[in-house]
Amino acid sequence: MVNGVLWRLRTGAPWRDLPERYGPWQTVYRRFAQWEKDGTWVALLREVQVRNDAVGAVEWTVSIDSTAARGHQHAAGARKKGTGPRTNRMIRQQLRATRRSADPGAD
Repeated sequence: MVNGVLWRLRTGAPWRDLPERYGPWQTVYRRFAQWEKDGTWVALLREVQVRNDAVGAVEWTVSIDSTAARGHQHAAGARKKGTGPRTNRMIRQQLRATRRSADPGAD
């Protein structure tokens, strides 16, 4: 069962693709989930870090990624053209009317 968990972590395959030699995938997954819940994975990571740090095998470098991905305006819930009480067409008509009344030669 432990080998099944390790196989899954090494390959990154879906749980349902676990080879039959490791037993039912549901059983192996339950063991993995139990170890996650009881802190076994955290304890293992801590132990590996402490041992490797003691021999100087760990480089404690932090990398911060500041990549920003912008979405299209419609992805953010912007109003679509022609919806609501003030459509682009109505706004353009109002601007034209305002320009006509402000024109001194129009009177």
